[in-house]
Amino acid sequence: MNNICIKQKGFSNAMIVLALTFVALIVQGCGGSSSDNKTEVPIDDFTPIVTQTGIIAFDDASKTAQPIELFLYYPDDTLSNISWQQTTGNKLVFHARHSKGIGFTPSEAGEYNFQVSFIRNGVSETLSHTVITSDERSQISARLGHAVLEGSNVSLRASIENAALTNNSIVWQQISGPMVTFSEATEGQSAVFFEAPAVSADSLLTFTVSASDGATQQQDTIAILVENAATISSDDNTAYNTRLATVFPFNANSPYADVLVDCVYSNRIDFRTSCRLNELPLIAQDTTTPTIDDIMDRVVVSHQWMGQRFKEFLQNSDQQGDFKNLLRATTAIVISYDIRPSYYWVVTGAIHLDPENIWLTPDERDTINQAPDFRASFGDELNFVMPWRYVKNNNYASFYYPINLRLTRDASEGVFDLASLMYHELAHANDFFAKSTWASLDRNDRILDAADKILKSTGIQSDLLSTSLPLNGTQMYRLAQVRYQGETATSSEKNYNPSDVTGFFSPEHAPQFYNYTSKREDYAMLFDGFMMKARYDIDRDVAITSQPQNAGEQYIVTWGQRGRIGDTNIKARVDYVTRRILPEFTSASSIINDLAIPIAMDSGKTWAENLAISPEVNQANKVVLDGVPLNNLKANRFNANGPIFYEKPIPKRN
Repeated sequence: MNNICIKQKGFSNAMIVLALTFVALIVQGCGGSSSDNKTEVPIDDFTPIVTQTGIIAFDDASKTAQPIELFLYYPDDTLSNISWQQTTGNKLVFHARHSKGIGFTPSEAGEYNFQVSFIRNGVSETLSHTVITSDERSQISARLGHAVLEGSNVSLRASIENAALTNNSIVWQQISGPMVTFSEATEGQSAVFFEAPAVSADSLLTFTVSASDGATQQQDTIAILVENAATISSDDNTAYNTRLATVFPFNANSPYADVLVDCVYSNRIDFRTSCRLNELPLIAQDTTTPTIDDIMDRVVVSHQWMGQRFKEFLQNSDQQGDFKNLLRATTAIVISYDIRPSYYWVVTGAIHLDPENIWLTPDERDTINQAPDFRASFGDELNFVMPWRYVKNNNYASFYYPINLRLTRDASEGVFDLASLMYHELAHANDFFAKSTWASLDRNDRILDAADKILKSTGIQSDLLSTSLPLNGTQMYRLAQVRYQGETATSSEKNYNPSDVTGFFSPEHAPQFYNYTSKREDYAMLFDGFMMKARYDIDRDVAITSQPQNAGEQYIVTWGQRGRIGDTNIKARVDYVTRRILPEFTSASSIINDLAIPIAMDSGKTWAENLAISPEVNQANKVVLDGVPLNNLKANRFNANGPIFYEKPIPKRN
């Protein structure tokens, strides 16, 4: 694996070797331009002396394929109703047009003109700016400059266009602004992550990224605008105690537009004053036959494209109406660049989706925070791995596109990933608020109080499953807490080998290791695995393998199965949850009865070698990208582990 060198300059002038050139445009009222107004800014104490206001441009005299950032900078003023527009030049793509900062990447040389309208201290204003891009092509690019609230998580990523530049020569440096602390990405990725520092007014942070071919060094500059924000309460009644991204209703004309954000995705949500069902009811309380428009009225996004892609998914990939029916048990759908991993939360009644599953273009993908899953290292001390994957026709059901390739993908290529996620998260929603409960919900209750009433009276559906058809694997429950919850393994647990775990798991009645995380996850895993088989003829593989000790070592299978939901002891549990989560699926029971028995993997072979174990496969159908089989890229995405679902805990309340 390649390592990334990350450097942060201190506060000594002797260590400062770079100066930042700001291009500022100051225009009063409407129109005008002053692209020659450049000021070299000395860098002392990481605080640039920015006396200009207006549009601040970075990489203003840029190369093609080099990202450019424009920021609306008035740190002492109140801004609202911001709207950026490109007025001339080849069409560019930027997705934060109502933010204080936009980033974009010209693919052709030329002159590009922009206009931004806004209200400053109650007065409407308009500014314009020109960017000129040369024929020279950038060899390294840093993405993506944008505006964030203080305390937000930020990711920056380098793209190398020149193959002679090596990943292990990448160096990141902060060159201005309040100092941040970098945390490194997973090994081999050209990215850094940090938390935006606390600021008393809008502040610009600037960074450089460079790489070398051994003889010459290429460099790019990137900026982040950090906005001052209200302090987040540390009170136990605060629902979200870490900074959330700025979001807005996808449909500005939604009848719930005025309450959506404050009810489901805001640092102001307090258990004592949170929304009641008469303010934001379940979709089912408005209609039990929702249309796509009804659902889109409940969508909250950080970028407009995210809502559009979600709408297209419902239009093109929900022919059976599964997702419209399942969404009835939710209050809202939140899609934001800072959500990682996805989750359902009964605190607000909303599902929260990571937009990684819905992007189509590189520009859309650029807007998503690329931070790795915080659980990636959980369970590393264990002596075994239980990988899983979705498969179809002896191949991976979906493909992973490495971010450095900057490819556009077809919407059909993300359907399986999003569908499995939706089935899983909406199983949670329909666990807490099954169809049988909708008519009896009290609209004066807060959503969590309504769930508490059900929990205390009859129990929710996953509780009833655990009583009627329980799992019994004590060791598997403990190991799941280590692998998925980050608990410390005992010495005995660290010493379990794959054969030991095979003895624990293989006779059990769960299709996956993750089922043992909690009763809620057991319930959802049974449902999403079956629905992927029933609707798309996609199977899940699960295995117990060795724990590789280095990057070149293979996962050797001790035991494994494909289509484990076809096990006789598991079928009854699958039928139990499907009847309750989606009663409209009237043919589910017959499909469950007809499920084939699981296919055994070959012990002693690698995880990869056990991919083609189903009969009648056409190997010619495998997709290849630039000579690299995409199934191999997918296999490497999670180090042989499928995506890990996430159960967001309910905070303790006073």
